[in-house]
Amino acid sequence: MLRDILYKVKMNSVFGSTEVEINDLQTDSRLVSAGTCFIALKGSVSDGNDFIENAIERGAIAIVTENMPASLKEGITYVCVDNAAETAGIMCHQFYGNPSWKMKVVGVTGTNGKTTIATLLWKLFSSLGYKCGLISTVQNQIGDKVIQSTHTTPDVISLNKLIYEMYENGCSHVFMECSSHAIHQQRIAGIQFSGAIFSNITHDHLDYHNTFDEYIRVKKSWFDSLANSSFSISNADDKRGSVMLQNTKSKKYYYSLKTIADFKGKILDNSLDGLHMNINDLDVHFKLIGEFNAYNILAVYATAICLGEEKYRVLEALSSLNTAEGRFDYLLSKKDNVVGIVDYAHTPDALLNVLATIKNLRQGEQKIITVVGCGGNRDTTKRPLMAEVACQHSDKVILTSDNPRFEDPMDILHQMEKGVNVVSRKKVTTISDRREAIKTAVNFCEKKDIILVAGKGHEKYQEINGVKYDFDDKTVLNEMFELLEK
Repeated sequence: MLRDILYKVKMNSVFGSTEVEINDLQTDSRLVSAGTCFIALKGSVSDGNDFIENAIERGAIAIVTENMPASLKEGITYVCVDNAAETAGIMCHQFYGNPSWKMKVVGVTGTNGKTTIATLLWKLFSSLGYKCGLISTVQNQIGDKVIQSTHTTPDVISLNKLIYEMYENGCSHVFMECSSHAIHQQRIAGIQFSGAIFSNITHDHLDYHNTFDEYIRVKKSWFDSLANSSFSISNADDKRGSVMLQNTKSKKYYYSLKTIADFKGKILDNSLDGLHMNINDLDVHFKLIGEFNAYNILAVYATAICLGEEKYRVLEALSSLNTAEGRFDYLLSKKDNVVGIVDYAHTPDALLNVLATIKNLRQGEQKIITVVGCGGNRDTTKRPLMAEVACQHSDKVILTSDNPRFEDPMDILHQMEKGVNVVSRKKVTTISDRREAIKTAVNFCEKKDIILVAGKGHEKYQEINGVKYDFDDKTVLNEMFELLEK
């Protein structure tokens, strides 16, 4: 009943009856069928209000909008609200029976680490005997069933349907990435979070948020909205870690490698064999590599404790887990023992973290050769910064195409080259073709050198002019290693 799914919605006015049965909710008029409630959202490209008549022609019996149409049809219910995006989240969650009320849903936000933290939580709690749901950039999962992901956080209808399916399939826990886009667009409105995690915030998505302050404000707004029954966990070593939680009603916890915190870690040893850490006075070895993963481990451990799990059991299970696909994935060539690392690092800070880790791990005369690009139709301001970071921390750099989308790859590369200073020019090669760039990196290598292929990580495609072509960095790197051996 429309009346029931409008519960908690702030309505300005209603025309028609709310005592009508709703079979479906849609924000896309092309997907409307008989008995649908159409929610008119204002997007960056189109305005749902322009498609209200089309939705009615297709069978919509209720319309939710921020602007009541001048002409109202008898037999159609119109609901006017202040914020259609927030309303869509609330209505969708109630339409599917408020599934988050019946499970423990934990969200993760931050520039870097979201996928690794959410995936490790899913793996951890699955290993502890729970059936869990995962909503991430790499993939969505309901227990062992894999559902391919197209967005970090799905659209509001797909998201609520997915959470409902997780509940229907017996999941007790759901771990999900909450991107800044999803928070800003109110896609997660209506969901009751048991917990929320902040990893860090660095330069990214300024093509969407315009300013860094706005990017921070959007992230913070999610923590501001949490209920006092929730918990929030923040990185105390990020200079905005305490800012994120300053207005939250939730129970606040912090994790840190460098200062006093509720969950305190110390790296005792960091090598390609993994991390040896002390966490709250307990020594544990983990398979994950690098300081950035030490932070991810702390976030996961803190979450598990806040969810009521026993610390020894958690640490034992965590110690056996591998990272998410495309996050510091590494392989070794049979000839010359060249180390290949594939990582999703697509922001200056993420690239810096990975390269800093590699520098700490390298031994003797090992050279670091970095292959890196930047995506098209995305934040242009980070392009020279990515090249600058790569040059500062690598012995050789190959600038190449990432997902150019609808931009000319060479235009992107020229913008990246602006971050290459005079001293670094001699170490930089520009090759637009990504496969050729990886091949060249392998050919540059000598015994035991280290190749980092950054930017795409888990992605199995390269997007060029609206077409997604098969391309997997790790597969291509492995193919080049095999050619090296012949």
